[in-house]
Amino acid sequence: MRNDPRSHGLWERSAPPPPPTTPLRDDAEADVAVVGGGFTGCSAALHLAEGGARVVLLEAAEIGFGGSGRNVGLVNAGMWVMPDDLPAALGEVYGPRLLELLGDAPRTVFELVERHGIDCEAERAGTLHCAVGRAGLAEITERARQWRARGAPVHLLDAAETARKVGTGAYSGALLDERAGTIQPLAYARGLAGAAIAAGARLHTGSAVLEAVDDGACWDLRTAGGTLRASAVIVATDAYTGALWPEVRREQVHLPYFNMATAPLGDNLRRSILPERQGAWDTREVLSSFRFDRAGRLVVGSVGALRGTGGPVHRDWGRRALARLFPQLGKVAFEHEWYGMIGMTENSLPRFHRLARNVVSFSGYNGRGIAPGTVFGRCLAQLVLGEIAEADLPLPVTEPADAPRRALREAWYDVGSQVAHLAGARF
Repeated sequence: MRNDPRSHGLWERSAPPPPPTTPLRDDAEADVAVVGGGFTGCSAALHLAEGGARVVLLEAAEIGFGGSGRNVGLVNAGMWVMPDDLPAALGEVYGPRLLELLGDAPRTVFELVERHGIDCEAERAGTLHCAVGRAGLAEITERARQWRARGAPVHLLDAAETARKVGTGAYSGALLDERAGTIQPLAYARGLAGAAIAAGARLHTGSAVLEAVDDGACWDLRTAGGTLRASAVIVATDAYTGALWPEVRREQVHLPYFNMATAPLGDNLRRSILPERQGAWDTREVLSSFRFDRAGRLVVGSVGALRGTGGPVHRDWGRRALARLFPQLGKVAFEHEWYGMIGMTENSLPRFHRLARNVVSFSGYNGRGIAPGTVFGRCLAQLVLGEIAEADLPLPVTEPADAPRRALREAWYDVGSQVAHLAGARF
């Protein structure tokens, strides 16, 4: 996108074309304006249109341009926070409610894929959270215990079972979550957009909102080509929020994450690595992820940005990491590489904000955007349609709060990931 092969990499090359859209070129009116064309925005537009609302979505660049089109493609349940910690963080009402919603969120994603015939390489084989050493094994053991206490179909695998499912003996165990799976994320975002259009929503790309003015009755959202007048506004821009709602950006610390994809592997190699096609990631602080796409390319990712000195450092790490995990691969070359930003909040949980009169937003997905973004978009649609009240949402309304030492922490993520990868996977 925008002639940058490192923005979306393999996903842009392999996704079906986006639905036809144009910039907003005149003045328009809607019941609801949705700002942002990722998972949350497209899900909100789809469910609003299905609920009978006149909805217009404005996307500054292209559908899936932000984190929705750049991520690994793991459709996971829950958040990074341990299940038992959510009631303490959110209270006895919202904690269990968020757990239930996000525990079931992958099923919602795959049901939408099936219902709307979205071609996005969906695999419902689960995901593997792979333990590194004793500390990692203790972490996933406790996570498994907490999810099983809630009836979730998760399974703790020992080292031998993990080796059979992953294709390497590098891990001390793994947590298999049957609720989860993988998708081609940009294809999924484009599919949601197509479904929203089919339901009656209007989507305009290349339509950055430059100004938002409340006249007390409606909002006027001005773009370079025209003005959209709407009674309510859903802000669905998350880590790619611009200057219009700066408080959303200020409460997030941006964590860069990259992916690199090999050429399609031969059948023998594909049978020896992730033979059941789960997506996987490990318990390291500077974590790694790996999965296959439909064509048999092995996609490996980790924390870091492919810019400046980070490009060669992370690229070399990727080759070493794959050679160590899967020596049967031999010398590895990458056909595609790309990266983007993850918005991290102080407690690793998302936020619900009322940014102004009739302006609502979910943000802060902390690297778990696919399933949460989908169901949060639906929640926002239900709220605006009057199908649920604010008290029924999975998160309480909160005021945005600036992340402490944000600039320093963002610089450390960039530099620290390079330091970690310079030495990583050398032994």
